[in-house]
Amino acid sequence: MADTASIMKLREQTGAGILECKSALDEVKGDFEKALEIIKKKGIAKAAKKEQRTTSEGRIGTYIHTNGKLGVMVELNCETDFVAKNDVFQQLLKDICMQVAATKPMAIKREDIPASVIEEQKKLFMEETKGKPANIMEKIIAGKLDSFYKEKCLLEQPFIKDSARTIQDLLVANIAKIGENIKINRFVRFEVGEC
Repeated sequence: MADTASIMKLREQTGAGILECKSALDEVKGDFEKALEIIKKKGIAKAAKKEQRTTSEGRIGTYIHTNGKLGVMVELNCETDFVAKNDVFQQLLKDICMQVAATKPMAIKREDIPASVIEEQKKLFMEETKGKPANIMEKIIAGKLDSFYKEKCLLEQPFIKDSARTIQDLLVANIAKIGENIKINRFVRFEVGEC
């Protein structure tokens, strides 16, 4: 039998309903980590079903750092204006603005990074691994490129408020919580002295 504290903690971390959290905890006899995995898988499935739905509504969020030298704008889209006004959606938008301000992503996803930038990174990584056998060099370059994506692609970055989750995980949890498709459409980050 799942205890109330575990149910509430699971609900807080996943955004799933109380009954869904209780059911997952009961299914795994109170093992929190296993219940978390069950809820995440269900959330991913829910998000995947909604992924193709049109997101023509939304809001633009902003963040200006206290020193006035850093500013961010993010367009976060959803399916309905009703959801765009929702407190959960608004908090997600604020969190994403803070993420962009803190981490300087280059793009939303891997496919958005220009091929020329990727080629330049590969050249740098080749220089760093010079002299290694070709098969090992390939693996090292692939690993370094993967790390580059995790640093520069917003969806792959660890969430600044919870490094165990990525921004993609955060989106999926909010899609499951809200019940609508949500997409980060674009962002811009300004910092005094940067071009």
